[in-house]
Amino acid sequence: MLFNRRGFLQALEVFLYCALVGLIFWKGNEIFGKVNSYFAPVLVLLLFSTSALICAAIVLYKPYKLFIADKKKEALDTVISTTIWLFGFLLVFFGAMLIF
Repeated sequence: MLFNRRGFLQALEVFLYCALVGLIFWKGNEIFGKVNSYFAPVLVLLLFSTSALICAAIVLYKPYKLFIADKKKEALDTVISTTIWLFGFLLVFFGAMLIF
């Protein structure tokens, strides 16, 4: 089954994490003040790299454990389900952005 619960929850976790990082970008000047130095681009790149690692861990940790436990089909279904749900969240967010 491609639309499993685990895939939905993993996609929801990634969406919420991205919403938190988006909030930091949106309110960054208010939180950190204006930064005119070398540190700002380095901070953004570190945040990007850390975010990629966190999202990969959210999406791939459980499928990795399933794959090692020789449950390859369930692992693949989880990754595909997460991808589909995440794409669905993206479409809903685009729709909300257009409406508001």
